[in-house]
Amino acid sequence: MGEIRQTAVRNNLLRLMALDSFSTIAKHLEFHELPRGFELSEPHEEAEYAYFPETGIASIVARSPQGQHAEIGIFGRDGMTPAAVVLDAGSDPFSIFMQVQGDGYRIPTVVLKQLLEQDDELKNLLGRYVQALSVQSAFTSLSNAVHHIDERLARWILMCHDRAEGDEISLTHEFLSIMLAVRRPSVTTALHVLEGRKLIYSERGMIIVRDRQALEQFASDAYGECEREYARLLGPYT
Repeated sequence: MGEIRQTAVRNNLLRLMALDSFSTIAKHLEFHELPRGFELSEPHEEAEYAYFPETGIASIVARSPQGQHAEIGIFGRDGMTPAAVVLDAGSDPFSIFMQVQGDGYRIPTVVLKQLLEQDDELKNLLGRYVQALSVQSAFTSLSNAVHHIDERLARWILMCHDRAEGDEISLTHEFLSIMLAVRRPSVTTALHVLEGRKLIYSERGMIIVRDRQALEQFASDAYGECEREYARLLGPYT
């Protein structure tokens, strides 16, 4: 693969790196296809690679010992994974995988850790991202506790829309039920509510956002706080 130009990448973290930091990290980046279901890292195992998605959407999922699971975070071109590399924590207990196929760059974690030790600007940038991600997880927990499923679904669609290529998001009802930790019939009912308000259009395996502004109004305070924190720390999504 030829030289990677910083002006050509789409991942926001790569774009925000200081020129010297990017020039160094770019020597070790490898472009990689990220199909749906692709495991970016597995629970309690140190990841071999860190990933910086260019397209697609990834899920961070927590699982209980009894097999219960819920999504606690998502990211796409706004972020990277795993955060444990940035924190020098070795591993984490989460499953991190692609929920919408895409592509991006990867770098061996051993190399990224070395670069973080040598480059304070790079460490600061990725540290601010980890803070933004922790805020997103906190507000996901809050939303799961206090908001109705209709508002939670609206929030989740908005977050996916932020990271999607257009208004179409490839998602099944079954996958939505896993991500929102509710039964599939509850997802179907909530989708019908949003469709009835002409906020989205839902068909088999696909959700299409029809009225973004009205969808934000419907989500109310379920959406926006973690997005503002990301913007405060790193600026808007590219």
